[in-house]
Amino acid sequence: MKHFFFLLLIAASGFSQQLTPQQANALSKLPLKCLQQEYPNKLSQLLADSNEIAGPKTLHPAFYGCFDWHSSVHGHWSLVYLLKKFPNLENRQEIINKLKVNLSKENIAAEIAYFSKKHEKSYERTYGWAWLLKLQQELDSYNEPFAKELAMNLQPLTNLLVERYIEFLPKLNYALRNGTHTNTAFGLNLAWDYAVASTHTALQESIRTNAIRLFMNDRDCPFTWEPSGTDFLSPCMEEIGTMQRVLSSKDFLKWLKDFAPQLFHKKFVWEPGKVSDRTDGHLVHLDGLNFSRAWNMYALAKQYPKELGHLKALADTHINYSLPSITDGNYEGEHWLASFALYAFDKK
Repeated sequence: MKHFFFLLLIAASGFSQQLTPQQANALSKLPLKCLQQEYPNKLSQLLADSNEIAGPKTLHPAFYGCFDWHSSVHGHWSLVYLLKKFPNLENRQEIINKLKVNLSKENIAAEIAYFSKKHEKSYERTYGWAWLLKLQQELDSYNEPFAKELAMNLQPLTNLLVERYIEFLPKLNYALRNGTHTNTAFGLNLAWDYAVASTHTALQESIRTNAIRLFMNDRDCPFTWEPSGTDFLSPCMEEIGTMQRVLSSKDFLKWLKDFAPQLFHKKFVWEPGKVSDRTDGHLVHLDGLNFSRAWNMYALAKQYPKELGHLKALADTHINYSLPSITDGNYEGEHWLASFALYAFDKK
């Protein structure tokens, strides 16, 4: 019954309106309740020997909750984001206390030690890396003493991952155009935003150079191939998001007309991804796909209202299909979908 009323609260005003304090409080409870929940947990660990076998909290004392490392990272981002937007958020002090425990200097040092293992060099590449940079960006822009302290604690891990990006991208001969964690475009998008916000010119130039190398010649993205059965990112829209960032407006619109001409049609229709079973941890990914499509369409409509403003209504359709279901009591979706919904809201 509690989850039923929680669902109604989220759905009541729809996502076409501004996020309300009531909705913010409801969404904050999802990452909050799993931020320090160690199990169930999916470790993507490569074991060099039996001495490396340990529990999630031992291996990742900062980011062990919310099922897996990357979900924990963007769960932290969600809470920082909501604290900034809603200073009177319910459970504010509890959230701050948990953030301070998890993101301590000592815990981040332990995370760095894990990433520094020779056989873990590709750990969480690039999905988890991208969300870590997003968390850093959010903390850096939060003018509260506790946030400044946490930003300083996190910065050494961020610096390591920035180095990994700059080292890795030139080696990537072919982009990954799937709809899951290794999607190249999504990994570039959040990293680009961090590079711009932090004025990290080396990272920004690396992303621009490699994005153009990988994507500039792409044409006619197969929209009808989306979604694959367990996508939570839109391959076509995430690539569009990358090129929107790295190209000038003139060059981008020219590229987009070759890559996705259907987006310019005022009556363009795209059905949201349908979820058949939200208790299935892979099938529920399609709710994430709807949010991914939406945040990219919102960005297009906002920057190019004359040419692409009609995409806002289509983005709303995608949001309103999936938003009511992210608080349905199923951990398979609840542990991560609030972050996707909030990121979509942020792009409106």
